[in-house]
Amino acid sequence: MPDPAARDAAEEASAFSHPAVDPDASAAYGAHPDQVVDFYAPRDGRTNAPLVIALHGGAWRAPYDRRHLTPFVDFLARRGFAVASVEYRRGSDIPRQGGAAPVAGRWPETFDDVAAAMDAVPELAAAHLPQADARRIVLTGHSAGGHLALWAAARHVLPAGSPWRLPAPPALRGVVALAPIAHLDRAVELGVCGDAVTELLGDGDDFAARAPQADPSLLLPTGIATTVVQGRDDVVVPPAVAESYAEAAARAGETVGCTLLEEVGHFPLIDPSADACAVVAEEIAQLAW
Repeated sequence: MPDPAARDAAEEASAFSHPAVDPDASAAYGAHPDQVVDFYAPRDGRTNAPLVIALHGGAWRAPYDRRHLTPFVDFLARRGFAVASVEYRRGSDIPRQGGAAPVAGRWPETFDDVAAAMDAVPELAAAHLPQADARRIVLTGHSAGGHLALWAAARHVLPAGSPWRLPAPPALRGVVALAPIAHLDRAVELGVCGDAVTELLGDGDDFAARAPQADPSLLLPTGIATTVVQGRDDVVVPPAVAESYAEAAARAGETVGCTLLEEVGHFPLIDPSADACAVVAEEIAQLAW
């Protein structure tokens, strides 16, 4: 059996080995430099293509921006999708003391941005991506972006008074969450991404107050078709996190589809050279078409 850490490192290196792909157009949804959406037209020239909104991962930390997701986004465009790749404000890019990773996320800015981007994308796509059919939107995200995708699809069940709450479900065909940090308590228990969750929300009283507005496992049922794609050998966001989310959904009376891929870790899901990436595209297609 291969060493899990070595396997993860090799998979990450493969996923990050592809050159970044420039968008066909970009548009701002706010004044901050990170409040931008990149648009990718379907490469086969089709019109009325389903629109995939993609949220990148990287533990909500500043060094990981949307550029690392562009090979995956281009892969979807080559499969006939129109794609909107969203940037959002993340944590400080200054490492913490002791050489640890930069701080994860910003409260409330990370959530402000995702909510604003989701609200703006249909109109921005109409102007900058006329090939897209905004009546057929599928939301996807990887890792921390998977958390944000599940959260964005659940804004209509946020607590009353939340600034991000929607009066009705968002107009989505569904969500395909890729190795998402979907259950925050379980992620904290497992120390996912170097305790990134508690950096995002704070700990103690802050965590208790913010989790009901930020934890997808507490925002159920959504009534929106949801699929999780997860590698069984993922050591970055272990399958137990997605399984805990699916169990929470079942307790709320909602079924979440779970596609568990054998001998797959965290990064092949967004690696165009990996078979797992084709599985992801098929899961998106099943909702989009």
